[in-house]
Amino acid sequence: MRSANCSPMSYPVLPPTHQHHMWDAWDMAAEICISQLPTLVDDPNAEFQPSPFFTEQLTAFEVWLDHGSERKKPPEQLPIVLQVLLSQLHRFRALVLLGRFLDMGPWAVDLALSVGIFPYVLKLLQTTTPELQQILVFIWTKILALDKSCQVDLVKDGGHTYFIRFLDSIDAYPEQRAMAAFVLAVIVDGHRRGQETCIEAGLIHVCLKHLQCSSPNDAQTEPLFLQWICLCLGKLWEDFSEAQLIGLQADAPAIISPLLLEPQPEVRAAAVFALGTALDVGSDTSRDGQGEEDDDDEKVKAEAGIVKNLLNVVSDGSPLVRAEVAVALSRFAFGHNKHLKSVAAAYWKPQSSSVLTSLPSFAVKGSSSGYTTPTHYMPHGSIVPSPIAPLLRVGHDSQPVSRDGRVSSSSPLATPGIMHGSPLSDDSSQHSDYGALNDCVTNGVLSYSRRKPLDNALYSQCVLAMFNLAKDPSPRVESLGRRVLAIIGIEQVVAKSFKPAGVSIRPGEPSTSASASLAGLARSSSWFELTGGAHLPLAFRTPPVSPPRPSYMTGMRRVCSLEFRPHLMSSPDSGLADPLLASPGPSGVSDRSFLPQSMIYNWSCGHFSKPLLTAMDDTEDIIARREEREKLALDHIVKCQHSSLSKMQNQIASWDTKFETGTKTALLQPFSPVVIASDENERIRVWNYEEATLLNSFNNHDYPDKGVSKLCLVNEFEENLLLVASNDGNIRIWKDYSSKGKQKLVTAFASIQGHRPGVRSVNAVVDWQQQSGYLFSSGEISSIMAWDLDKEQLVSTIPLASDSSISALAVSQVHGGQFAAGFVDGYVRLYDIRTPEMVVSATRPHTQRVERVVGIGFQPGLEPAKIVSASQAGNIQFLDMRCAKDKYLTIDAHRGSLTALAVHRHAPIIASGSAKQLIKVFNLEGDPLGTIRYYPTFMAQKIGSVSCLTFHPYQVLLAAGAADACVSIYADEILPPR
Repeated sequence: MRSANCSPMSYPVLPPTHQHHMWDAWDMAAEICISQLPTLVDDPNAEFQPSPFFTEQLTAFEVWLDHGSERKKPPEQLPIVLQVLLSQLHRFRALVLLGRFLDMGPWAVDLALSVGIFPYVLKLLQTTTPELQQILVFIWTKILALDKSCQVDLVKDGGHTYFIRFLDSIDAYPEQRAMAAFVLAVIVDGHRRGQETCIEAGLIHVCLKHLQCSSPNDAQTEPLFLQWICLCLGKLWEDFSEAQLIGLQADAPAIISPLLLEPQPEVRAAAVFALGTALDVGSDTSRDGQGEEDDDDEKVKAEAGIVKNLLNVVSDGSPLVRAEVAVALSRFAFGHNKHLKSVAAAYWKPQSSSVLTSLPSFAVKGSSSGYTTPTHYMPHGSIVPSPIAPLLRVGHDSQPVSRDGRVSSSSPLATPGIMHGSPLSDDSSQHSDYGALNDCVTNGVLSYSRRKPLDNALYSQCVLAMFNLAKDPSPRVESLGRRVLAIIGIEQVVAKSFKPAGVSIRPGEPSTSASASLAGLARSSSWFELTGGAHLPLAFRTPPVSPPRPSYMTGMRRVCSLEFRPHLMSSPDSGLADPLLASPGPSGVSDRSFLPQSMIYNWSCGHFSKPLLTAMDDTEDIIARREEREKLALDHIVKCQHSSLSKMQNQIASWDTKFETGTKTALLQPFSPVVIASDENERIRVWNYEEATLLNSFNNHDYPDKGVSKLCLVNEFEENLLLVASNDGNIRIWKDYSSKGKQKLVTAFASIQGHRPGVRSVNAVVDWQQQSGYLFSSGEISSIMAWDLDKEQLVSTIPLASDSSISALAVSQVHGGQFAAGFVDGYVRLYDIRTPEMVVSATRPHTQRVERVVGIGFQPGLEPAKIVSASQAGNIQFLDMRCAKDKYLTIDAHRGSLTALAVHRHAPIIASGSAKQLIKVFNLEGDPLGTIRYYPTFMAQKIGSVSCLTFHPYQVLLAAGAADACVSIYADEILPPR
């Protein structure tokens, strides 16, 4: 143009391009073509050589992909790559390179869309070339992960059929079919036209067919594929009653429900999402009773089946799954609002005082004068007002319950897993709770025209499950549970200590909302990271004394994607808003926007926004750090085994924890001079004993009235996590706990479900076994619960042979799946979860008087059945569980006052603590190695009894905590004081 003296103009003004160096490449390409003309003219047999321009541009683009990044200059070849898509010769290579580019991140997708990629890849969906399918699905996955609005154009051009065909093809890998399921899920997400066209194309039946084909034991089934099939189905029939009906007729709930037992929490959560969205919330008019008079019996029956399945996972180990259960129950509560309100209202009748007192966190609005005083149930039976319990009220829009036709109530809860006894009963048995609730329900009739009432017991189970969720150890699930309660008319008016703004609850009381702002459940950032952990060569090599301990909870170890920040707490679509944020009373309940929103879909979408073709894991650093720690541990283990111990009286550090109630538990970190301690109020403090500095101090949770039962380290060879077990059996796992104010709650769950009739507290005993990945917990219950923390799932419930409960628990550090339990009646039993009968052997070493076992531990070394057991009476027994005569050595250590026992993992040394302010140290032959006394002059105050003892895992160091809040650390006297 310029050569013809023309100046091109545009609006808005484009930058000048006449001097762009791409013209040089173009001139060269033209030159190569024209230079062949003389030869072609002279020689009729000469062949024209096509221009290498496009091939060279693709090569240049490939070079940029090898070295480029977001921080570097964007590739100039991108527009040319789009032109190459028109050429069949180079199309496949161009698509592969384009896919690599889009995988670099959202910025790359944004750049490609701005250059004009969309019409090209939309047009390519009309091709039937099989080799292009996989890369096209990948490209569309990347586009839709960034820009959902493309769904409209895809449906308009019939692009959805391409992905349904691909999803149904058996040639593609499950990961690629998962991408097709993702694309289809985005197409139908909140888009009615997309839902209709996909249902017409038979997507529901295609998805269900693949779920039926994948048996749980099939190793080929890709979890990501199952997850996205479920999410796709959930989005397909979300708020679309015709699709829900098709799903119910195809028996979808029965096909999806087996996935609730899958080992991956993400798959279970997606299955809950699919089941929850299959529940018809109903329109506002029909909900109020003016809709259809006769409901479809089949639909009611199917909904009942769905709810029963959901109630089975209300106590799942993963907060991700429980949060989805809460969202699904909120949909059920919305649809069956009046019936559930009646149950909830009956729950608070005056005659059910036993139930009322067993609910310390809730109170009800009385019919006559204002609010009743919130109460706490005290162990001795008196009821005292609690100044910080939240106030709840029962909504008054529930119509009076008629008395003429009673509905008979079913037998007590069919599913024992629902009851837990946990949120509802801190003191009363599950049976009395249920009985009181059942009496309340049978006193009234549930007969409303909108919905045919389901089985009465099912409503009762739902109300109990909702209370469970409202007292969940995970702050996010608890928040959702409270919102579900608000839907059935029990509304939170005053929050208990859960104040994002940090407002004091009582005058002069410091705010304890450190963990409240975390509101945190968190899972790994992607499936590739999750599954990647299994293939990394991380199993470490050790001598026989310390066998390989694989890393568990890889998902939890790399938490970054689902941490709910404080500013999200009030966003309307996050599902995290407190009931206080919604309009109170009936108006809030009748509005569908009040329903909390599911998080699993949006969170799962994040996986496809991240790079999928390149491993983003810093595995080399992790392996290097792990090997360094392994070597260090091995050196220390050898020293421990060959150490000639004399006395453990050299106090190298002393720390006043300033705990008001004294130190309850303590833990020494393996690879840094750090001690962690906690108290009865579940305050956790982390202290560096070499530098004598406090590293961090935080509350385990906002209702600190249970006390900490045990502290454990998970993944001690890597970035370890702190597992905190409360006395009520609730488990919370923290990361970054030694950085001031940086601690994050990774996961939380109730490890103990239900307790014995008449028992006031659970008194949980818990231990963690790294090499098997199992957490064992028991207490005042009739079984031992074994949890797989990698799957976040209860894997086994071991019934106890006797009526006596467990008072001490210790896992073997050598044999995975093996643990020992000490009982209140003096029995010691050895268990092995790998055997069918679970119990290996039992003995009763403590027979002088019936005294509870207060401490138990495996002796160091490889012998599997050598155990040390200590009773409250003061005698320590050395047992070989394989021998008939059982005990082979007895030490009368403390007469009637033994409070704590510690057994070193590798060194031949044990320590016992007494209520009489002294610690005795012995070797494995029973010889005393010394006595540590607390003198009245020490710390210028009288010392309380020894409350906890713990050895360093790889050094001969002993940490002792006392009732006076002092923690002391002792070393062998040959060590110089630090």
